[in-house]
Amino acid sequence: MKHSLLIAIREWKERLRSGSFILFSIIGPLIILGLIYLLFAFGGNSKQRWNVLVADPANVLETKMLAHPDPSVNYSFADGYIELEEFRDAKKYQEFDALLEVNEKVLSNKLAFVFYRHQPDVRMQTRIQFEYERRLEEIMVKQFTDLSLADFRKIKQPINVVFRDVYDPHDEASDLRGWVGLVFGALIFTFIFLFGMTILRSVNREKSNRIVEIVLSSVSSRQLMSGKLIGIGLAAFVQFFIWVVIIGLGLYFMREFIFMDMFDAGNLNVQQLSLDASDKSYQESFLAAKEYNRFVELIYERIHFGNMIAFFLLFFVVGYFFYGSLFAGLGATMGSESDGQQFVLPLIAILCFSLYSGYFYMNYPESTLSTIFHYLPFTSPVVVMVKLAQGYAPGHGYEIYLSFFTLVFSTVIMFGIASRLYKNGILQFGHRLKLRHLIKWLRKA
Repeated sequence: MKHSLLIAIREWKERLRSGSFILFSIIGPLIILGLIYLLFAFGGNSKQRWNVLVADPANVLETKMLAHPDPSVNYSFADGYIELEEFRDAKKYQEFDALLEVNEKVLSNKLAFVFYRHQPDVRMQTRIQFEYERRLEEIMVKQFTDLSLADFRKIKQPINVVFRDVYDPHDEASDLRGWVGLVFGALIFTFIFLFGMTILRSVNREKSNRIVEIVLSSVSSRQLMSGKLIGIGLAAFVQFFIWVVIIGLGLYFMREFIFMDMFDAGNLNVQQLSLDASDKSYQESFLAAKEYNRFVELIYERIHFGNMIAFFLLFFVVGYFFYGSLFAGLGATMGSESDGQQFVLPLIAILCFSLYSGYFYMNYPESTLSTIFHYLPFTSPVVVMVKLAQGYAPGHGYEIYLSFFTLVFSTVIMFGIASRLYKNGILQFGHRLKLRHLIKWLRKA
């Protein structure tokens, strides 16, 4: 153990002194902050004009939505039921961006569905909900009360308008929270790939210049591999910590000094959402407050940083040792530099497949394949991050721990396999790596 720690400290110091390590520690988080700034600055400024088809078979709205035309939304009415598949596929409906279903019980159940072809921004969602609710208010005042419209709005209840993709009517695809998890998973594999390649190059370099022969005269192959994994892993942890500090300070700075108006409802554009500026109720102001950039909501409201970072670190550490062992074992078996180049593409393919598994889970969370991805050690770090961001169902929290211990157990097995390959292959030179070599070295104790 003492020898492994000495090797780890040497590897750690070597990485910290590397110019590329220092550069990436600073440039990497600054690039991410720059992308976030662009999303904040321009992500909510999209101008949309929608054609909305209103299916109102009971004629609840009396073929009328607005007293005055809205330049952003054009409403057309259909007097019968429209099947969702027909609206989605029929040629005559392709000019419409969304279908608003008005059922005959909307005045009592306060529920409506808007099926869209392309997801609207928060501004458009708020506008449609606001205008639809105002029209229903007029009808309810006229039919059921003797109150004035202003008095009625003081006691009204909100309408729950659910926006859904016409190609995904059951809302099976994940929302923004799933993308948060995918980003965390992508970060895990970004660090694993970068530092895994560092392990592979380091092992191959020491093997090529024969330094490893001298080192192995003092330590065992297992101690050498363990020290290398630990040392480079500590460097990865330091770099991740620097990223967290820089990005955290950057987000705080943007919130407090650059985009502070986005968090003050008083600075939002209520007038654009109000058809009558002199008659703004409390709920109108509340809906107007939802008009801010959706990416601001994603970063500052939907990410539970404490919970996500805690599990991120757990799966990052174990996932690093799982893949790091694989990189170290393959690096030791290389007979030439060309062998290493041949291994890069398959390793990249495995990592890309792992990232795809997170996207697959977002779209098909209940499938058997998604369950397999959740526990498969190659893919579990990404899938767990996605599922954690979306939230585990009540009573299913144990699944994350089961996946974690499965990954730990798989890491122990992978370390044993890699250490055997490392021991039997690190002193082999000048050969063309073949499958029979791997089988032979795995069998040899």
